[in-house]
Amino acid sequence: MGVREIQVADTTLLIHELDHVCDSVTGRALTGSWLWDSALVLSEWIATQGRLIFDFKDKTVLELGAGAGLPGLTAALLGASRVVLTDIEPLLPGLIDNVEGNGIGDRVEVRQLVWGSDESPGQGGESDHEFDLVLMSDVFFDPEEMAALAKTLKKVCRKGTVVWAASEVRPWTGEY
Repeated sequence: MGVREIQVADTTLLIHELDHVCDSVTGRALTGSWLWDSALVLSEWIATQGRLIFDFKDKTVLELGAGAGLPGLTAALLGASRVVLTDIEPLLPGLIDNVEGNGIGDRVEVRQLVWGSDESPGQGGESDHEFDLVLMSDVFFDPEEMAALAKTLKKVCRKGTVVWAASEVRPWTGEY
């Protein structure tokens, strides 16, 4: 796939998309290895509208199912003091490339997080409820994962945590 240049808030981000990243059990391509339209839409919305209603300065941001991490990287560009990009292990090298390739590793961390697990996306010893903003793009495609995603959201959100999500409507996902 290669590298895409994405304009965000007067900055060009380099986003690496991965080829041949597959689930070790099923052999199917992992959907988080490339940039989806929902990530582009959410990132653009954050940069143009979200920044008007949310002050990113000194805030902590978590992106669940980050894939290529574009919305979280956008939050870092807009001044978030700490951004944690999470996904499953096979996608972490691509996320690391995107953080390092854009020179924002001082504010952005990459962590493994399997939805519904007891893993913590926060730093060791810190509360799971440390995030001011949770971002999700195109994570509502597999009905079998929704209970696990809900458990993770409950774990990481506190009173006052803001959650922004963008998703493409897909008829085959049904209602959940």
